[in-house]
Amino acid sequence: MLLMHGCGGLQPFMRTYAEAAVAAGFAAVTINSFTPRGLSRATAHLVVCTGLGVHGQRRSADIFAMLHWLKGQDWADADHVAVAGWSHGGWTILDALALSPATARATGLIDVDLAALERVKTAVLVYPYAGPFSTALRRGWSGRTPRVAAVLGGKDQVVGFRAAERVLGRLSADGLAIDTLKFDDATHAFDDDRASDPRTRHRPDYAVQTQAFFARALRSALA
Repeated sequence: MLLMHGCGGLQPFMRTYAEAAVAAGFAAVTINSFTPRGLSRATAHLVVCTGLGVHGQRRSADIFAMLHWLKGQDWADADHVAVAGWSHGGWTILDALALSPATARATGLIDVDLAALERVKTAVLVYPYAGPFSTALRRGWSGRTPRVAAVLGGKDQVVGFRAAERVLGRLSADGLAIDTLKFDDATHAFDDDRASDPRTRHRPDYAVQTQAFFARALRSALA
């Protein structure tokens, strides 16, 4: 299981999801996308959260790097990988799975192995960005068919929910299995007790429900 943080960088709450993944029978790896790029939390807020840099396609290079790395780890089942992303991390997953030979160079890599994406069997998207900068609605997932579990907030004032619903509708029409959990009065980052955006409201009750939904999605992948 690969876990991808939001635009603000790694947050402590993600450890709870990593532990839930382990309890569900997965090995869990949380990816730090910003420190290797020289981005501090403050810089990430200024550059990544505003959409000025490190768009989803570019950050999807991290997924390819991890898929390659997993092949050399004897403790990992590199042919059955789950990915989960929060906000910007969800955008990254959406756009990674939408890549084609014509768009692969957007990752910044010179040797993109698009076939590696077939090893992604489950995608969990938690309040993902799916707005105009995302390519998933226009392109779909190029025939790739992982199971999808998505969590949306009806009062998300950061990325909204309608764009994500449109993308999920497109993927469903393309034949993908989609399971959606929506909290009508949840804001963005409702499961992060240290979220810095004043538009967010922490909801411990929704966080617990989301963690249970997350675990069920992973157990279903093993069934």
